[in-house]
Amino acid sequence: MNLTTITNRLIRDLEKLSFAPPVAHVYNPLRYARKPYDLYLKRYGQRPVDIVLVGMNPGPWGMAQTGIPFGEIAAVREWMGIEAPVAKPAREHPKRPIEGFNCTRSEVSGRRLWGWARETYGSPKAFFRRFFVLNYCPLLFMEAEGRNRTPDKLPAAERAPLLEACNRALGDTLALLAPRFAIGIGAFAARQVKVVVGDMAITTGRISHPSPANPRANRGWSRLIEEELRQMGIDL
Repeated sequence: MNLTTITNRLIRDLEKLSFAPPVAHVYNPLRYARKPYDLYLKRYGQRPVDIVLVGMNPGPWGMAQTGIPFGEIAAVREWMGIEAPVAKPAREHPKRPIEGFNCTRSEVSGRRLWGWARETYGSPKAFFRRFFVLNYCPLLFMEAEGRNRTPDKLPAAERAPLLEACNRALGDTLALLAPRFAIGIGAFAARQVKVVVGDMAITTGRISHPSPANPRANRGWSRLIEEELRQMGIDL
């Protein structure tokens, strides 16, 4: 099994699911932005890896556009050196168009995360020698007016099969990459990481989310998470 096999199975599992209002549109960038995602796996999905960082799900101006977790466009193109054609989702929300690498919006969370990686390790090769970054759930959920709806806000009947599919994929990924640490970015991801790891020989943890909706992140996210990582025993 490899990361491509895990991705393909996750896509198949997710295609069986359906979501009712208030969810009006569902984007799966693993399908329409698969070309840049495959480049990401090929270049940076090394094993074994020391630390896996796990986000919740895509943002509209990050992974939704580039296919890369926290995939702020400038960071993906200029730092990772990844750029590839991006198609369109089957049903596109008029307020959340997919423009791929032509999108002019910048996702703050991705800018912060990859900016920290660049400042701390310099090259993507050096960063990915220790880290791998993925999203727990690859789906972006939107309500009719364009507002995001996060996976934890879905009703139980929809959430349960979604979590089952994503838990399976995360478990297989961790078994493959064999990290010492699996760390959730934010509370939801940290909870799911802990569930999936179970009795695996992996230390779990949580770092603060870089979203501007998180007041602590706006007071210096890099310094904040470096201290959180140090408290887990991770020497940067």
